[in-house]
Amino acid sequence: MSFISEFKAFMTKGNVIDLAVAVVIGTAFNAVITALVNDIITPLIGVAGNINFAGITYTVNNSTFLVGTFLNAIISFFTIALVIFLLLIKPAEKLKERSAKNKPLPIVDTKVCPECLSTIPLKATRCAFCTSKVK
Repeated sequence: MSFISEFKAFMTKGNVIDLAVAVVIGTAFNAVITALVNDIITPLIGVAGNINFAGITYTVNNSTFLVGTFLNAIISFFTIALVIFLLLIKPAEKLKERSAKNKPLPIVDTKVCPECLSTIPLKATRCAFCTSKVK
């Protein structure tokens, strides 16, 4: 197989395309959450505490540390984590629980010989391995 055909086969696999779509949607989602935090949440927190997050900076030896921007990033991270937890993880767990409840119980058609601990049919009266009588 030539390099071009191998690369084409790799790029057309479903999981590569799914990953690309997930990255694009994740980037757009990140932009929305960052805007929400920067434009709505932190100003609301600032009004309550009379703090301007964007203006919080420290300067040491001509180096400026943007503490407010860092705080916005932390709030964005936790907001994204909370949304993912509530919209993806919790519903997925509920679906797993439902599917586990709907699975039929396995049919038991074997038992264990008390003498040799071999697995034998449920209706057997003698063990096929050690020939002992089984109740």
